[in-house]
Amino acid sequence: MVIVTLIAILIIGGVIALLSEKLSEDAPRVAALIAILVALFYFVFQLGNSDYASLTTQSSLSDPTSWLIHLKLSWIPAFGISIEFALDGLSLLMVALTLILGAVAVSASWTDIKKHQGFFEANVLWTLAGVIGVFTALDLFLFFLFWEVMLIPMYFIIAIWGHENRGYAAMKFFIFTQASGLLMLVSAVALAIIYKEANGHYSFSYFDLTNLPMGYVTEKLLMVGFFVAFVVKLPGFPFHTWLPDAHTQAPTAGSVILAGILLKTGAYGLIRFAVPLFPTAANDFAPIAMALGVFGIIYGAMAAFAQTDFKRLVAYSSVSHMGFILLGVYAWNELALQGVVIQIIAHGFSSAALFMIAGSLQERLHTRDMREMSGLWKFMPKMGASAMFFIIASLGLPGLGNFIGEVLILLGLYQAASWMAVAAALGLITGAIYSLILMQKSFYGEPNAHWGKTTVLHDFKKREMLTMYIMMGALVALGIYPQPIMDVAQATLIGLLEAVQLGLVI
Repeated sequence: MVIVTLIAILIIGGVIALLSEKLSEDAPRVAALIAILVALFYFVFQLGNSDYASLTTQSSLSDPTSWLIHLKLSWIPAFGISIEFALDGLSLLMVALTLILGAVAVSASWTDIKKHQGFFEANVLWTLAGVIGVFTALDLFLFFLFWEVMLIPMYFIIAIWGHENRGYAAMKFFIFTQASGLLMLVSAVALAIIYKEANGHYSFSYFDLTNLPMGYVTEKLLMVGFFVAFVVKLPGFPFHTWLPDAHTQAPTAGSVILAGILLKTGAYGLIRFAVPLFPTAANDFAPIAMALGVFGIIYGAMAAFAQTDFKRLVAYSSVSHMGFILLGVYAWNELALQGVVIQIIAHGFSSAALFMIAGSLQERLHTRDMREMSGLWKFMPKMGASAMFFIIASLGLPGLGNFIGEVLILLGLYQAASWMAVAAALGLITGAIYSLILMQKSFYGEPNAHWGKTTVLHDFKKREMLTMYIMMGALVALGIYPQPIMDVAQATLIGLLEAVQLGLVI
């Protein structure tokens, strides 16, 4: 019941945060932070009761008892729908990332949210609960339910607390993700029907549907349904257009959750479902998916280069970085998949930090336009130094986590498609260009005449710097010694590789 308890802590914490608004202005934030820390400590405590060998044991896609945690309760037996949760090395890392960045999001909202603080923090916690459900649900109907549930509080976060064009951005985000999610639901229902034809009863269980025999055309059509749903959320080119608007209009905490957590559900879905459930179709589709990844890297970088809005530039940089993840998934070898896992975690921290810096700048300057931001280092050296760190992390400086992820992906990709690896490497160059331009326009140059006169600038305070230090430490640790993370993910990735190979043979 570990996973159920985690989700319950966050849901109940959201209710407490909502009700605590009557006590004081800070009470909802404190309640939300406590709820996330309780969930995190509970999760770590439960893992501490397991020996290290169990964390690195290979989890079989046909044997749920081989997973670290598995829970299955009957829900709607007539249609083969169960409450089924499971945890292996991959989902363990994703849940941990969700809880840590959830605490970062609460920190980012501390002074940013001025109205309905209780309802805001409740929506943050309910979004996190939905995301943990996505990372652990292995009944496809339950997975879809959590997939949709996490969208609703995120919609409210953008629509209520967003900036000037928040209504348009929230609706665009909802329509894109909702419509693509329905494609996934249709594909999941079709899988359950195919299973019934072969076995006499319905099942939505991941363990039953893996390597399910079906016609090639059927497999390809159903695979596309899952692929589109996950690539829209990733987002990958050409389904990315909702992201810049959502990021630009979202409050800082919303951008942290979007970039650090929600985008990663798309990457997780590709690894866990889109390829293993449809091995033959995914193998044949891989060149197209990898081509989209290369286009996404280059297009995202070029679009970022053209921006004058700080948040919009960082949003397009995420499109570029997610192209690497798409390439790594469809290269489908151990090196590339290990790179994807590292990139997911590293990008989660670096992008969350950059959006937190962007939100802090907008809170102080009341603008996101970099043309009005020159010379800020003079007035806010702590923020400037933090921005420099995360910008060079984002562009892939050796010794930091992003570098490890991108290099592993490119090495794995070179084994699968050498020319695509060469094309994708251009993203490292273009990434350096737009990242350094972001730093130059915002923090260097001649200071704006208003700074320090009509506009009083405050540097990062202790709370903000503590949040930055946590994310800096994570990226340095990941860049210098990524082996523990790779060990936890390795057994899961090998199991996925073997299952897909078996599916190709069948």
